[in-house]
Amino acid sequence: MESFFSFILYPVSAILWFWHKVFGTVLGPDNGFAWALAVFFLVFTLRTVLIKPALSQMRAGRKMAKFAPHIQKLREKYKNDRQRMAQEMQKLQSEHGVNPLGGCLPALLQIPVFLSLFHVLRNFHPGAESNFVFDKTGVDSFIQADIFGAKLSNWITQPAQELALFGTDRTSMMIVGIPLMLVASVATYFTMRLSVKKQTDASMANPQSAMMAKFMMYIAPIGAIVSGWFLPIAVLLYWLANNVWTLGQQHFLTKKIDAEQERERQKEIEAKKATPRPKPGQKPVREDKGEPSAEGETTTATATEAKPAKPAPGQRPGGKPGGKPGGKKGQQKNRPGKQASRAKKRR
Repeated sequence: MESFFSFILYPVSAILWFWHKVFGTVLGPDNGFAWALAVFFLVFTLRTVLIKPALSQMRAGRKMAKFAPHIQKLREKYKNDRQRMAQEMQKLQSEHGVNPLGGCLPALLQIPVFLSLFHVLRNFHPGAESNFVFDKTGVDSFIQADIFGAKLSNWITQPAQELALFGTDRTSMMIVGIPLMLVASVATYFTMRLSVKKQTDASMANPQSAMMAKFMMYIAPIGAIVSGWFLPIAVLLYWLANNVWTLGQQHFLTKKIDAEQERERQKEIEAKKATPRPKPGQKPVREDKGEPSAEGETTTATATEAKPAKPAPGQRPGGKPGGKPGGKKGQQKNRPGKQASRAKKRR
């Protein structure tokens, strides 16, 4: 563990040492609340560094939600060809600048930090000469510090002999640990609820995604209660601070991204308004057929000469609109009855 996470164990312990020096100067170096505040501000320091990746995560999530219908169509179209489906999805993501790993980066970065903090806290034990950047004085100060009788480096299910070695008991650990577990669980629930609530209808259109999101909204708080029995009090403080920070950060970043999307929407509306539109009654200009006239209409001389005008309603070919049929004035109509009577008179 130390060799693998050594690149982050020392920075994490150094941040904890710095904040303990700050609050220990005010409250006393052996004060449990000074150490608790040091853990809280360790979390705040690390999460401040991760604000930019978290913002990228939320933007990537919004983009993925926007193109969720396109992704669903690709899945239906290439459901029997997974390789082609993966290629098309990768092409779609590259065209729209969507990086799926961007949504996982903040969570992945927090895992080694959590493991490093857990390892640092576990190394505070009686008789230790040092603990990374902490010397023996710092180790003894942490061991002597407590919150209402509960030691920060111990956990509820720890054997009674070990608890007695640190100068505490299971009852004191439960009095402090159980409320911390409940508060951390409630904070986890509201954090997950806000995350699910902010997802768009497009991203929740997939029944599996919707079911998994709701499942995690209830499972994660239960996990906080169950795991709290096996985690040191200082880690529970870390968990509580992390969830409180996440709850506030989601609210802040969500408002920021909503404002960005509103500005983009206004820009699109203004761009549409600025686009020139044809005047009322004006036909659109055709670029391929003929030359545009002064009024903006396209005229083709050969076409007008080749095609005769269509007769008006009620007009026979060659006749005038609303007039008598026939193209020449005084033209005799072909009436068989009158021709027969004229022939008899001649005879």
